[in-house]
Amino acid sequence: MTATSRDGTPRERARAQTMDEIVRIGREHLAIHGAAALSLRAVARDLGVVSSAVYRYVKNRDELLTLLLVSGYDELGDAADAAVASAPEDDYRAQFVALGRAVRTWALAEPATYALLFGSPVPGYAAPDERTSVPGTRVPTAMLRLAAGAMAAGRLSVPEEPGEISPALAMGLQGIRDQLGLDLPDACLTRGVLVWTSLFGRVSFEVFGQFGPDRFGDPAALFDLHLTTLADSLGLAE
Repeated sequence: MTATSRDGTPRERARAQTMDEIVRIGREHLAIHGAAALSLRAVARDLGVVSSAVYRYVKNRDELLTLLLVSGYDELGDAADAAVASAPEDDYRAQFVALGRAVRTWALAEPATYALLFGSPVPGYAAPDERTSVPGTRVPTAMLRLAAGAMAAGRLSVPEEPGEISPALAMGLQGIRDQLGLDLPDACLTRGVLVWTSLFGRVSFEVFGQFGPDRFGDPAALFDLHLTTLADSLGLAE
C-alpha cells in the first residue's frame, strides 16, 4: 500500500487503493497487450466493476498511460536512489556504478514499462510535461547531483570548457542548473548529459534485444565494462 493510501479519510484511502489497483492492472495489461492496445474497459473488467465506474477514477486511456508513466518513472527513480544510498557516502564512483546497475536491473525486470518510458511513442498520445517531467528526470538528476557532490569533494576531474556553445544550448544548460540548484560548469553538464544518454542507450539495446540471441555471452560483464567507461567519462575518481 502506498503512503498516499494510508493517509486521509476512509474515502480518500479507498480511492487511493482503487487507483493503486488500476495502475497495477494497467501494468499487467501493458505487459500482455502493449501500450497501444490498453483499454479502460478491460481494466474495469479485471477490477471487478462496470466500465462506467472506472471513469470516476481515470477519465480516458491517455490518463491511464500518464499514470503508468509516472508510476514507472517513480519506481525506477526509487530503485536508483536506493542503490546510490547503499554505496559508501564518500565513494562517488561506487554510487554511480550502483545507480547504473539499478537502472539495468529494473529495466530487465520491467521490460514493458521500460518500453513505455523509453521506447517508441504511443500513437495518438502526448505525455503531459507538467506531470511527467519531474519523475521522468529523477535518474539523470540523481546522477548530476552525484557529480556535483564529487566535484565539491575534489573527486571529479573537471575538463576544459567545451568549444563554442550555441546560445540555445547555453540557455538549456543554465536551465538545468537553475532547476536542480547545481553549480556544475558547462563542461561537466554536457558530459553528464552524454553519459546519461549512453547509459540508457546501452540498457535499451539489451532490453529490446539488439545484442542478438547470445547477447555477447555475458551481458552483465559487458555492462560493468560499459559503466567503467562511463564513470571515466563522467570524471569520477577511482
